[in-house]
Amino acid sequence: MISRLLPLLCAASTLLAEPFHGDIDLPPHRYRTRPLTDRFTQMKDALEAGRVPLDRSSEKAFLQSLLQAFGIPASSQMLVFSTTSLQLRYITPANPRALYFNEDLYVGYIPGARLEIVSLDPEAGAVFYIFDVPRGEEPIRVERSDRCANCHVAGDTGHVPGLVVKSVVPGPSGGSLVSHRIEQTGHQIPFSERFGGWYVTGRHGITGHWGNTIGRFSEGQLLRTDVPPGQRFDFGKYLVATSDILPQLLLEHQAGFVNRVVEAGYLTRAALDASQGRLTPAQQAELAEQARLLTRYLLFADEVPLPAGGVEGDATFRQDFLRTRQPAPSGAALKDFDLRTRLFRHRCSYMIYSPVFTGLPAEMKQAIYRRLGQALETTRPDRAYAYLPAAEKQSIRHILRSTLPDLPPGW
Repeated sequence: MISRLLPLLCAASTLLAEPFHGDIDLPPHRYRTRPLTDRFTQMKDALEAGRVPLDRSSEKAFLQSLLQAFGIPASSQMLVFSTTSLQLRYITPANPRALYFNEDLYVGYIPGARLEIVSLDPEAGAVFYIFDVPRGEEPIRVERSDRCANCHVAGDTGHVPGLVVKSVVPGPSGGSLVSHRIEQTGHQIPFSERFGGWYVTGRHGITGHWGNTIGRFSEGQLLRTDVPPGQRFDFGKYLVATSDILPQLLLEHQAGFVNRVVEAGYLTRAALDASQGRLTPAQQAELAEQARLLTRYLLFADEVPLPAGGVEGDATFRQDFLRTRQPAPSGAALKDFDLRTRLFRHRCSYMIYSPVFTGLPAEMKQAIYRRLGQALETTRPDRAYAYLPAAEKQSIRHILRSTLPDLPPGW
């Protein structure tokens, strides 16, 4: 559901590309039948039984209280006006879809429509739910949405249940005309291919992106028209008056992280199952390559640098994001922002604390830890990580040693 890609393109990619980790519904994955431990699923019964105190006085009040119950800041709000959702008939530039998120939960809200939930399970990956905003005292009935898999278990996610973040050029009514960066997600995506179909607010030096734009074809040429945020809709319909650039940059990073980690988990389980727990040399080599790629992503090896002027970011969102920072004794934390030339001061992803990472099979997680240790070496530095100064490597190592309980002995 968290997607900007044309539904037909998503369905086509599902049919044309075969996953190489096995059917997600068969052992060892059992996506639709395995017990789930993600936060939303664990609270689903309490939500439906009315044991979660929620404000039912209005649609907005209900949304606000739901986000508070799950620790999702309203300041993470991003507004999407391309019709790339199961509920596309409700979405236009005049009635955009709002997205809110933290590290393991994503909520989609369209005024007058149903609420959409993506919850990240440590083993299953993304789990999709949808339900009506209750009226009065009527009970909440949450539905697990299988249709979301048409887009969210496809080429964009490595054929595992993940997050889809696409950039399209919408027409005047929101329907998509052009799609950018197909089957690519992550902080390596050039800014010139991002934000299509999204409203973008906030102070930043990023130019040439596709946000705040609709298009139309004329004599074979795509013509762009600016649609400033708030011009065609009332911000009062939403929780805050922003669709800030900083949450959008973090969403891109998180989606790239989640998809890579969930795929690595599926590949590891499939290999262990096929070899009855005794990995062959070929399987070990394949998983070692996955660990290498994940380590590069963790350490922002291919991050697109911020342009001159950097990014300011909404002050409330910055404060909300930093409330969950995990500082080392020195006071440094992986969530500390830079925002001048890059996103973070210490270039190792805070998502290393997230359930999808901590729930990786031990064989994959320990391989990543070993790779991280090699990448952060300063006495015999790895040339692949020469972009990290020695002082930054030492700071990252100090933070990880202080905040991760399961690092290998002597790490």
